[in-house]
Amino acid sequence: MKAVVFHGIGDIRLEEVAEPRIEQPTDAVVRLTASAICGTDLHMIRGTMADMKPGTILGHEGVGVIEELGDMVRNLRVGDRVVIPSTIACGSCSYCRAGYYAQCDTANPKGNRAGTAFFGGPGSTGPFHGLQAEKARIPYAHVGLVKLPDDVSDDQAILLSDIFPTGYFGADLAEIRDGDTVAVFGCGPVGQFAILSAKLHGAGRVIAVDCYPDRLDMARQQGAETVNFDEENPVETILQLTGGIGVDRAIDAVGIDAMHAHEGPAKPSRDQAKKFDQEVKKVAPKQKPSNGNWHPGDAPSQVLQWATEALAKAGTLAIIGVYPPGADSFPIGQAMNKNLTIKMGNCNHRKYIPHLLDLVRSDIVDPTSILTKGEPLSDALEAYKQFDQRKCGWTKVELKLEASS
Repeated sequence: MKAVVFHGIGDIRLEEVAEPRIEQPTDAVVRLTASAICGTDLHMIRGTMADMKPGTILGHEGVGVIEELGDMVRNLRVGDRVVIPSTIACGSCSYCRAGYYAQCDTANPKGNRAGTAFFGGPGSTGPFHGLQAEKARIPYAHVGLVKLPDDVSDDQAILLSDIFPTGYFGADLAEIRDGDTVAVFGCGPVGQFAILSAKLHGAGRVIAVDCYPDRLDMARQQGAETVNFDEENPVETILQLTGGIGVDRAIDAVGIDAMHAHEGPAKPSRDQAKKFDQEVKKVAPKQKPSNGNWHPGDAPSQVLQWATEALAKAGTLAIIGVYPPGADSFPIGQAMNKNLTIKMGNCNHRKYIPHLLDLVRSDIVDPTSILTKGEPLSDALEAYKQFDQRKCGWTKVELKLEASS
């Protein structure tokens, strides 16, 4: 079968690989009909998330049809259409039972202190082969697959695999209450769903911060007030928009991409950011600390600095953008002196997907407004290039599998 395979930093290939098979009685084999490209995938390719194993299939978003089931999967049948939560969980441990699926004690074969297990990730996460392939093995399928009704399309369902739940998780972490003013930093796919989810949680105003015109326009279409940090100081503008008080809640939907070294309040220019990305690709293979996680020195996250400054006293900061374990810089002094609450983590996808699926089925939400491109798996490498360069119109890319025909 065909799959997008990681071979090294900057080196991914579309190639023929062996088909998956049932290995445990709780496994399923799913024929993928849709996958997608996520910003997290870029971290693997750039080397900002270290310890990727050559030969690993990429991708952690998937929709498909069950082809095989292990004997201990009792809630699904061969032929069911399903959406695959990006993080892997057993469903039985104390963390899963409490809804912390991303911190499952069992799923990660590296042990219960190893952290989140997810598809297509580095060695520390399993590793598990990903979902940018014609077929995939799904561990703990009784929990790791959610059956889809016929009236939910693949285009809708693929957004329920990761980015809609993650955006919703961010709004949940932020403790948004009716009437709150919320700042969302980053208007990529997760940021767009964070905007939507803030409104679902009752936000009175949402202020969206980014620099790409097409993403800011998408945020405005959702009713957000927009701030272009290439043209103005976002903290000063947010304070002006809020009568000098600041926002009640802030969501960092950017993560490692915001970790540019800087001086003063201004964010690096787009040319500087591009140069930084190039330097990452050159340095990452050589610069691996003892914990096996590369990070750009002591460079602070510009977004975390902005969010801390833009929040009102006693506000809440939710961090859902991905940072590698080696990232260790945070404006803790400012946050402490403002009595801020800080919550963060990997999304517990399985907790949110059933509820979000109900919202889609009832036409309360149409997630496909965030989906901007649909490309065949055969064009995946070119799609990666366009997505990586943040070309206009490439906000969220679905990969349509030939197997769907």
